[in-house]
Amino acid sequence: MAVRPLSRMLQRVLRSGLRTCSSGAPVTQHRPREPPQTAAEELSRRRQFLREHAAPFSAFLTDSFGRQHSYLRISLTEKCNLRCQYCMPEEGVPLTPKANLLTTEEILTLARLFVKEGIDKIRLTGGEPLIRPDVVDIVARLHQLEGLRTISITTNGINLARLLPQLQKAGLSAINISLDTLVPAKFEFIVRRKGFHKVMEGIHKAIELGYSPVKVNCVVMRGLNEDELLDFVALTEGLPLDVRFIEYMPFDGNRWNFKKMVSYKEMLDTLRQQWPELEKLPEEESSTAKAFKIPGFRGQLSFITSMSEHFCGTCNRLRITADGNLKVCLFGNSEVSLRDHLRAGASEEELLRVIGAAVGRKKRQHAGMFSIAQMKNRPMILIGG
Repeated sequence: MAVRPLSRMLQRVLRSGLRTCSSGAPVTQHRPREPPQTAAEELSRRRQFLREHAAPFSAFLTDSFGRQHSYLRISLTEKCNLRCQYCMPEEGVPLTPKANLLTTEEILTLARLFVKEGIDKIRLTGGEPLIRPDVVDIVARLHQLEGLRTISITTNGINLARLLPQLQKAGLSAINISLDTLVPAKFEFIVRRKGFHKVMEGIHKAIELGYSPVKVNCVVMRGLNEDELLDFVALTEGLPLDVRFIEYMPFDGNRWNFKKMVSYKEMLDTLRQQWPELEKLPEEESSTAKAFKIPGFRGQLSFITSMSEHFCGTCNRLRITADGNLKVCLFGNSEVSLRDHLRAGASEEELLRVIGAAVGRKKRQHAGMFSIAQMKNRPMILIGG
């Protein structure tokens, strides 16, 4: 088992400005007064300190390019109560037989193993994770894992207002809500179902319960919703939202076309025309988002630039599909079945060897949007995002 980084303690030391004398009592350090640092300088200083003092990270979760994977996304189901155009083919997808899906105990066994090795953030995805009957119990049991700092969920928001109070009590710490339009009629066209007002109710419930920021994921598609960029950003004036504009990505069955993709730079140019004071925020290490803020607004906006400016070099994510396959890259079609090894009675050591081999084969970067569009890969609904 890998030794976990001591980042919590180190961050407390950084904040407190204390040191410990030989007797063990804290003694205030007296340093010459330094000029105030910008947010970016402070973030850089903390990162450098943590790099220099962190304990070794798990070799099983470190790839051949030195990327350390501390973030695991687990798909709880292939089913969904919407039919979003960019996620699922219009005719639907053949679902995996229930016997071939991970059971709750198998999900928790794998989560426990990954957390032991250094995973400190787990995101639950789908399909739509909130249609799984035991989702609250899964969150509660994940919350008991020592070393797991963040449990988040990506949801379409339809069931969120009803379930969120229970999920919060169980230990859910962060929420991403998918919403691609603010026009109810267009919502029905994009997702092929009703439910716009339920999603908005879920967003406001998350704010009411103190989640901040509430992340809103918006896939931008030319000719469909790129005309709503300003309206989405305007929401951040009075609400603690992080509106995340996602470049349209190719997956099986979503009829991806380069002409439909609106690039990050094009979106940014559009927003700067309205808000020239838009300012760039410091980026967290391994973040997939380029974050911006309009001075005086409560919330912020971000761009997920998977196609035009990939972030493969700092990727720290792994994915487990609902049928138990480990995917080391969202856009790669290489998978290994952890379910089969579990059901064959593999020990922890054997599972770790399988996981380590898969992580070790992870490529430096994805193949590029045009090559990805030609590759055979799962529809997004069967990956889990």
